[in-house]
Amino acid sequence: MIKRRQFAATAAGAAAGMAAGFPAPAIAQSAPEIKWRLTSSFPKSLDTIYGAAEALAKQVAELTDGKFQIQVFAAGEIVPGLQAADAVSNGTVECCHTASYYYFGKDPTFAFGTAVPFGLNCRQVNAWNYNGGGIELLNEFYKKFNIYGLPAGNTGAQMGGWFRKEIKTIEDLKGLKMRIAGLGGQVLAKLGVVPQQIAGGDIYPALEKGTIDAAEWVGPYDDEKLGFNKVAQYYYYPGWWEGGPMLHLFVNLEKWNGLPKSYQAALFNAAAYANHWMMAKYDTQNPQALKRLVAAGAQLRPFPTEVMQACYNAAKELYAEIAAKNADFKKIHDSMMAFRGDAYLWWQVSELTFDAFQVRATRG
Repeated sequence: MIKRRQFAATAAGAAAGMAAGFPAPAIAQSAPEIKWRLTSSFPKSLDTIYGAAEALAKQVAELTDGKFQIQVFAAGEIVPGLQAADAVSNGTVECCHTASYYYFGKDPTFAFGTAVPFGLNCRQVNAWNYNGGGIELLNEFYKKFNIYGLPAGNTGAQMGGWFRKEIKTIEDLKGLKMRIAGLGGQVLAKLGVVPQQIAGGDIYPALEKGTIDAAEWVGPYDDEKLGFNKVAQYYYYPGWWEGGPMLHLFVNLEKWNGLPKSYQAALFNAAAYANHWMMAKYDTQNPQALKRLVAAGAQLRPFPTEVMQACYNAAKELYAEIAAKNADFKKIHDSMMAFRGDAYLWWQVSELTFDAFQVRATRG
Protein backbone atom coordinates (compact mmCIF):
# COMPACT_ATOMS: atom_id res chain seq x y z
CA MET A 1 0.00 0.00 0.00
CA ILE A 2 2.83 2.37 0.91
CA LYS A 3 4.63 1.62 -2.36
CA ARG A 4 1.45 2.29 -4.34
CA ARG A 5 1.01 5.64 -2.58
CA GLN A 6 4.65 6.55 -3.19
CA PHE A 7 4.31 5.66 -6.89
CA ALA A 8 1.15 7.78 -7.24
CA ALA A 9 2.80 10.73 -5.56
CA THR A 10 5.89 10.37 -7.70
CA ALA A 11 3.80 10.12 -10.89
CA ALA A 12 1.75 13.18 -9.94
CA GLY A 13 4.90 15.13 -9.21
CA ALA A 14 6.43 14.09 -12.52
CA ALA A 15 3.30 15.11 -14.41
CA ALA A 16 3.30 18.49 -12.71
CA GLY A 17 6.95 18.93 -13.57
CA MET A 18 6.34 18.03 -17.19
CA ALA A 19 3.40 20.47 -17.37
CA ALA A 20 5.55 23.24 -15.96
CA GLY A 21 8.20 22.50 -18.55
CA PHE A 22 5.89 22.79 -21.56
CA PRO A 23 4.74 26.15 -22.96
CA ALA A 24 1.13 27.22 -22.61
CA PRO A 25 -1.20 26.27 -25.48
CA ALA A 26 -0.66 28.41 -28.57
CA ILE A 27 -4.23 29.68 -28.51
CA ALA A 28 -3.71 31.15 -25.04
CA GLN A 29 -0.46 32.79 -26.08
CA SER A 30 -2.08 34.38 -29.15
CA ALA A 31 -4.95 35.97 -27.21
CA PRO A 32 -3.38 38.67 -25.04
CA GLU A 33 -5.38 41.36 -23.32
CA ILE A 34 -5.15 44.53 -25.39
CA LYS A 35 -6.70 47.95 -24.80
CA TRP A 36 -6.77 50.55 -27.55
CA ARG A 37 -8.14 54.06 -27.93
CA LEU A 38 -10.11 55.11 -30.99
CA THR A 39 -10.70 58.76 -31.77
CA SER A 40 -13.66 59.57 -33.98
CA SER A 41 -13.88 62.49 -36.39
CA PHE A 42 -17.53 62.93 -35.40
CA PRO A 43 -19.56 64.16 -32.41
CA LYS A 44 -21.70 61.79 -30.36
CA SER A 45 -24.83 63.65 -31.45
CA LEU A 46 -24.45 62.05 -34.89
CA ASP A 47 -25.42 58.67 -33.54
CA THR A 48 -25.15 56.81 -36.85
CA ILE A 49 -21.84 57.98 -38.23
CA TYR A 50 -20.32 58.14 -34.72
CA GLY A 51 -22.21 55.04 -33.63
CA ALA A 52 -20.50 52.87 -36.25
CA ALA A 53 -17.27 53.14 -34.26
CA GLU A 54 -19.07 51.95 -31.14
CA ALA A 55 -20.61 49.07 -33.09
CA LEU A 56 -17.15 48.14 -34.32
CA ALA A 57 -15.63 48.21 -30.84
CA LYS A 58 -18.45 46.05 -29.47
CA GLN A 59 -17.91 43.46 -32.20
CA VAL A 60 -14.17 43.32 -31.56
CA ALA A 61 -14.78 42.66 -27.87
CA GLU A 62 -17.33 39.94 -28.59
CA LEU A 63 -15.12 38.25 -31.20
CA THR A 64 -12.20 38.07 -28.77
CA ASP A 65 -14.07 37.13 -25.59
CA GLY A 66 -13.42 40.59 -24.21
CA LYS A 67 -9.65 40.36 -24.49
CA PHE A 68 -9.36 43.06 -27.16
CA GLN A 69 -11.02 46.25 -25.94
CA ILE A 70 -11.33 49.49 -27.93
CA GLN A 71 -12.50 52.65 -26.17
CA VAL A 72 -14.19 55.17 -28.45
CA PHE A 73 -13.72 58.93 -28.03
CA ALA A 74 -15.72 61.61 -29.81
CA ALA A 75 -14.13 64.35 -31.90
CA GLY A 76 -12.38 66.85 -29.65
CA GLU A 77 -12.03 64.59 -26.63
CA ILE A 78 -8.47 63.63 -27.60
CA VAL A 79 -7.83 65.54 -30.82
CA PRO A 80 -10.03 67.63 -33.14
CA GLY A 81 -12.01 65.67 -35.72
CA LEU A 82 -9.86 66.67 -38.67
CA GLN A 83 -6.67 65.57 -36.90
CA ALA A 84 -7.74 61.98 -36.27
CA ALA A 85 -5.49 60.45 -38.95
CA ASP A 86 -2.49 62.44 -37.70
CA ALA A 87 -3.08 61.08 -34.21
CA VAL A 88 -2.98 57.54 -35.59
CA SER A 89 0.03 58.16 -37.79
CA ASN A 90 2.14 59.56 -34.94
CA GLY A 91 0.95 57.01 -32.38
CA THR A 92 -1.07 59.32 -30.13
CA VAL A 93 -3.88 56.77 -30.44
CA GLU A 94 -3.92 53.30 -31.90
CA CYS A 95 -6.81 53.88 -34.31
CA CYS A 96 -9.46 56.30 -35.52
CA HIS A 97 -12.78 56.35 -37.37
CA THR A 98 -12.74 59.01 -40.02
CA ALA A 99 -13.26 60.02 -43.64
CA SER A 100 -10.09 59.54 -45.65
CA TYR A 101 -10.78 62.54 -47.88
CA TYR A 102 -10.45 64.90 -44.92
CA TYR A 103 -6.70 64.56 -45.49
CA PHE A 104 -6.56 65.18 -49.22
CA GLY A 105 -4.55 68.32 -48.44
CA LYS A 106 -1.64 66.00 -47.62
CA ASP A 107 -2.15 64.12 -50.87
CA PRO A 108 -5.24 64.10 -53.14
CA THR A 109 -4.97 60.30 -53.28
CA PHE A 110 -6.60 60.22 -49.82
CA ALA A 111 -9.88 61.13 -51.52
CA PHE A 112 -10.30 57.65 -53.03
CA GLY A 113 -10.67 56.18 -49.55
CA THR A 114 -13.96 58.03 -49.13
CA ALA A 115 -15.42 59.24 -52.41
CA VAL A 116 -14.52 61.20 -55.51
CA PRO A 117 -16.84 63.21 -57.74
CA PHE A 118 -18.82 60.96 -60.08
CA GLY A 119 -17.14 57.88 -58.62
CA LEU A 120 -18.83 54.74 -57.27
CA ASN A 121 -22.09 54.14 -55.43
CA CYS A 122 -22.17 52.29 -52.12
CA ARG A 123 -22.44 48.75 -53.47
CA GLN A 124 -19.82 49.42 -56.11
CA VAL A 125 -17.48 50.84 -53.48
CA ASN A 126 -17.80 47.63 -51.48
CA ALA A 127 -17.27 45.48 -54.56
CA TRP A 128 -14.18 47.43 -55.60
CA ASN A 129 -12.73 47.33 -52.09
CA TYR A 130 -13.40 43.74 -51.11
CA ASN A 131 -13.06 42.06 -54.51
CA GLY A 132 -11.57 44.59 -56.92
CA GLY A 133 -8.28 45.24 -55.15
CA GLY A 134 -9.33 48.52 -53.53
CA ILE A 135 -8.26 47.66 -49.98
CA GLU A 136 -4.84 46.54 -51.18
CA LEU A 137 -4.32 49.58 -53.42
CA LEU A 138 -5.34 52.01 -50.70
CA ASN A 139 -3.14 50.36 -48.08
CA GLU A 140 -0.18 50.48 -50.43
CA PHE A 141 -0.70 54.24 -50.34
CA TYR A 142 -1.63 54.56 -46.64
CA LYS A 143 1.54 52.80 -45.48
CA LYS A 144 3.46 55.92 -46.49
CA PHE A 145 1.69 57.61 -43.59
CA ASN A 146 2.17 54.72 -41.12
CA ILE A 147 -1.52 53.78 -41.46
CA TYR A 148 -3.46 50.60 -42.24
CA GLY A 149 -7.04 51.18 -43.39
CA LEU A 150 -10.23 49.13 -43.45
CA PRO A 151 -13.72 50.02 -44.77
CA ALA A 152 -15.87 50.83 -41.75
CA GLY A 153 -19.06 52.56 -42.86
CA ASN A 154 -20.94 54.17 -45.71
CA THR A 155 -23.69 56.78 -45.87
CA GLY A 156 -24.93 55.96 -49.36
CA ALA A 157 -25.41 58.69 -51.95
CA GLN A 158 -25.49 61.98 -50.09
CA MET A 159 -27.51 65.14 -50.58
CA GLY A 160 -26.09 68.10 -52.46
CA GLY A 161 -26.40 70.36 -49.45
CA TRP A 162 -28.15 73.45 -48.11
CA PHE A 163 -28.13 76.74 -50.02
CA ARG A 164 -29.35 80.19 -49.10
CA LYS A 165 -30.35 80.87 -52.70
CA GLU A 166 -31.49 78.79 -55.67
CA ILE A 167 -28.95 77.42 -58.13
CA LYS A 168 -30.47 77.76 -61.59
CA THR A 169 -27.39 78.17 -63.77
CA ILE A 170 -23.63 77.84 -63.59
CA GLU A 171 -23.45 81.59 -63.03
CA ASP A 172 -25.14 81.14 -59.64
CA LEU A 173 -22.09 79.22 -58.43
CA LYS A 174 -19.62 82.02 -58.93
CA GLY A 175 -18.36 83.50 -55.67
CA LEU A 176 -20.44 81.07 -53.59
CA LYS A 177 -18.70 80.20 -50.30
CA MET A 178 -19.52 76.55 -49.64
CA ARG A 179 -18.49 74.08 -47.00
CA ILE A 180 -17.40 71.04 -49.00
CA ALA A 181 -14.58 68.59 -48.36
CA GLY A 182 -12.24 66.73 -50.66
CA LEU A 183 -11.98 66.85 -54.42
CA GLY A 184 -15.59 68.00 -54.74
CA GLY A 185 -14.43 71.39 -53.55
CA GLN A 186 -11.70 71.53 -56.17
CA VAL A 187 -14.18 70.62 -58.91
CA LEU A 188 -16.56 73.38 -57.80
CA ALA A 189 -13.67 75.82 -57.56
CA LYS A 190 -13.24 75.43 -61.33
CA LEU A 191 -16.79 76.79 -61.65
CA GLY A 192 -16.25 79.74 -59.33
CA VAL A 193 -17.19 78.32 -55.91
CA VAL A 194 -14.97 79.16 -52.93
CA PRO A 195 -14.69 75.83 -51.02
CA GLN A 196 -14.35 75.76 -47.24
CA GLN A 197 -13.36 72.72 -45.17
CA ILE A 198 -15.17 72.90 -41.84
CA ALA A 199 -15.75 70.09 -39.32
CA GLY A 200 -19.33 68.93 -38.85
CA GLY A 201 -19.89 70.58 -35.51
CA ASP A 202 -18.82 73.99 -36.85
CA ILE A 203 -21.03 74.12 -39.96
CA TYR A 204 -24.22 75.45 -38.35
CA PRO A 205 -22.69 78.58 -36.80
CA ALA A 206 -20.83 79.30 -40.04
CA LEU A 207 -24.11 79.15 -41.99
CA GLU A 208 -25.97 81.11 -39.33
CA LYS A 209 -23.41 83.93 -39.28
CA GLY A 210 -23.18 84.05 -43.07
CA THR A 211 -19.52 83.04 -43.08
CA ILE A 212 -20.54 80.53 -45.75
CA ASP A 213 -23.44 80.57 -48.24
CA ALA A 214 -23.98 76.83 -48.54
CA ALA A 215 -22.93 73.59 -46.91
CA GLU A 216 -23.05 69.90 -47.65
CA TRP A 217 -22.85 67.33 -44.90
CA VAL A 218 -24.45 63.89 -45.22
CA GLY A 219 -28.17 63.46 -45.69
CA PRO A 220 -31.60 64.07 -44.13
CA TYR A 221 -31.09 62.29 -40.79
CA ASP A 222 -27.79 63.93 -39.83
CA ASP A 223 -28.64 67.25 -41.49
CA GLU A 224 -31.84 67.45 -39.43
CA LYS A 225 -29.89 66.80 -36.25
CA LEU A 226 -27.53 69.66 -37.05
CA GLY A 227 -30.45 71.97 -37.86
CA PHE A 228 -29.27 73.20 -41.23
CA ASN A 229 -32.86 73.74 -42.42
CA LYS A 230 -33.16 76.55 -39.87
CA VAL A 231 -30.46 78.64 -41.55
CA ALA A 232 -30.74 77.66 -45.24
CA GLN A 233 -33.91 76.97 -47.21
CA TYR A 234 -32.94 75.13 -50.40
CA TYR A 235 -31.96 71.46 -50.13
CA TYR A 236 -30.24 70.22 -53.28
CA TYR A 237 -29.59 66.74 -54.64
CA PRO A 238 -27.72 64.61 -55.55
CA GLY A 239 -24.35 64.96 -53.88
CA TRP A 240 -22.49 63.94 -57.04
CA TRP A 241 -19.17 64.23 -55.20
CA GLU A 242 -20.24 61.51 -52.77
CA GLY A 243 -22.16 58.77 -54.54
CA GLY A 244 -21.08 56.14 -52.02
CA PRO A 245 -18.77 57.72 -49.43
CA MET A 246 -16.94 55.21 -47.29
CA LEU A 247 -15.72 55.73 -43.76
CA HIS A 248 -12.46 54.16 -42.64
CA LEU A 249 -10.95 52.54 -39.61
CA PHE A 250 -7.38 53.81 -39.66
CA VAL A 251 -4.95 51.79 -37.53
CA ASN A 252 -1.38 52.73 -36.70
CA LEU A 253 0.59 50.45 -39.03
CA GLU A 254 3.01 49.25 -36.35
CA LYS A 255 0.11 48.46 -34.01
CA TRP A 256 -1.68 46.58 -36.80
CA ASN A 257 1.40 44.52 -37.63
CA GLY A 258 1.85 43.75 -33.94
CA LEU A 259 -1.59 42.21 -33.53
CA PRO A 260 -2.03 38.42 -33.46
CA LYS A 261 -3.53 37.17 -36.73
CA SER A 262 -6.74 36.25 -34.93
CA TYR A 263 -7.10 39.83 -33.68
CA GLN A 264 -6.42 41.21 -37.15
CA ALA A 265 -9.22 38.98 -38.42
CA ALA A 266 -11.51 40.16 -35.62
CA LEU A 267 -10.78 43.80 -36.46
CA PHE A 268 -11.32 43.21 -40.19
CA ASN A 269 -14.68 41.53 -39.60
CA ALA A 270 -15.79 44.08 -37.01
CA ALA A 271 -15.02 46.88 -39.46
CA ALA A 272 -17.00 45.08 -42.17
CA TYR A 273 -19.91 44.75 -39.74
CA ALA A 274 -19.76 48.49 -39.01
CA ASN A 275 -19.65 49.15 -42.74
CA HIS A 276 -22.99 47.41 -43.30
CA TRP A 277 -24.50 48.54 -39.99
CA MET A 278 -24.08 52.21 -40.87
CA MET A 279 -25.58 51.93 -44.36
CA ALA A 280 -28.56 49.94 -43.10
CA LYS A 281 -29.25 52.46 -40.35
CA TYR A 282 -29.12 55.44 -42.72
CA ASP A 283 -31.47 53.68 -45.14
CA THR A 284 -33.87 53.23 -42.25
CA GLN A 285 -33.65 56.76 -40.87
CA ASN A 286 -33.32 59.01 -43.91
CA PRO A 287 -36.83 58.57 -45.38
CA GLN A 288 -38.62 59.74 -42.25
CA ALA A 289 -36.14 62.56 -41.68
CA LEU A 290 -36.66 63.80 -45.24
CA LYS A 291 -40.43 63.88 -44.68
CA ARG A 292 -39.95 65.93 -41.52
CA LEU A 293 -37.58 68.39 -43.20
CA VAL A 294 -39.95 69.01 -46.10
CA ALA A 295 -42.87 69.41 -43.69
CA ALA A 296 -40.80 72.02 -41.82
CA GLY A 297 -40.27 74.05 -44.99
CA ALA A 298 -37.17 72.69 -46.71
CA GLN A 299 -37.34 73.26 -50.47
CA LEU A 300 -36.08 70.19 -52.36
CA ARG A 301 -34.30 71.04 -55.59
CA PRO A 302 -32.41 68.88 -58.12
CA PHE A 303 -29.21 70.35 -59.49
CA PRO A 304 -29.94 71.54 -63.04
CA THR A 305 -28.64 69.26 -65.79
CA GLU A 306 -26.46 72.13 -67.04
CA VAL A 307 -24.75 72.33 -63.65
CA MET A 308 -24.33 68.55 -63.37
CA GLN A 309 -22.73 68.29 -66.81
CA ALA A 310 -20.40 71.21 -66.14
CA CYS A 311 -19.30 69.59 -62.88
CA TYR A 312 -18.76 66.24 -64.58
CA ASN A 313 -16.55 67.84 -67.21
CA ALA A 314 -14.64 69.79 -64.57
CA ALA A 315 -14.05 66.57 -62.59
CA LYS A 316 -12.57 64.79 -65.60
CA GLU A 317 -10.31 67.78 -66.24
CA LEU A 318 -9.17 67.85 -62.60
CA TYR A 319 -8.40 64.11 -62.56
CA ALA A 320 -6.23 64.45 -65.65
CA GLU A 321 -4.32 67.35 -64.10
CA ILE A 322 -3.62 65.54 -60.83
CA ALA A 323 -2.84 62.17 -62.43
CA ALA A 324 -0.23 63.80 -64.66
CA LYS A 325 1.91 64.65 -61.63
CA ASN A 326 0.86 62.10 -58.97
CA ALA A 327 1.54 58.42 -59.67
CA ASP A 328 -0.34 57.17 -56.60
CA PHE A 329 -3.42 59.13 -57.61
CA LYS A 330 -3.26 57.86 -61.20
CA LYS A 331 -2.88 54.24 -60.16
CA ILE A 332 -5.94 54.23 -57.90
CA HIS A 333 -7.97 56.49 -60.20
CA ASP A 334 -7.41 54.17 -63.15
CA SER A 335 -8.42 51.14 -61.12
CA MET A 336 -11.58 52.72 -59.70
CA MET A 337 -12.78 54.24 -62.97
CA ALA A 338 -12.19 51.03 -64.92
CA PHE A 339 -14.23 49.24 -62.29
CA ARG A 340 -16.96 51.90 -62.57
CA GLY A 341 -17.21 51.37 -66.33
CA ASP A 342 -17.83 47.66 -65.99
CA ALA A 343 -20.10 48.07 -62.96
CA TYR A 344 -22.50 50.37 -64.79
CA LEU A 345 -22.76 47.97 -67.73
CA TRP A 346 -24.47 45.64 -65.29
CA TRP A 347 -26.19 48.31 -63.21
CA GLN A 348 -28.13 49.79 -66.12
CA VAL A 349 -29.56 46.36 -66.95
CA SER A 350 -30.75 45.34 -63.50
CA GLU A 351 -30.60 47.75 -60.58
CA LEU A 352 -31.32 50.97 -62.48
CA THR A 353 -34.31 49.64 -64.43
CA PHE A 354 -35.77 47.93 -61.37
CA ASP A 355 -35.43 50.99 -59.15
CA ALA A 356 -36.74 53.36 -61.83
CA PHE A 357 -39.87 51.25 -62.28
CA GLN A 358 -40.38 50.88 -58.53
CA VAL A 359 -40.17 54.63 -57.94
CA ARG A 360 -42.81 55.28 -60.58
CA ALA A 361 -45.06 52.40 -59.60
CA THR A 362 -45.10 53.07 -55.87
CA ARG A 363 -46.02 56.71 -56.37
CA GLY A 364 -49.31 55.71 -57.98
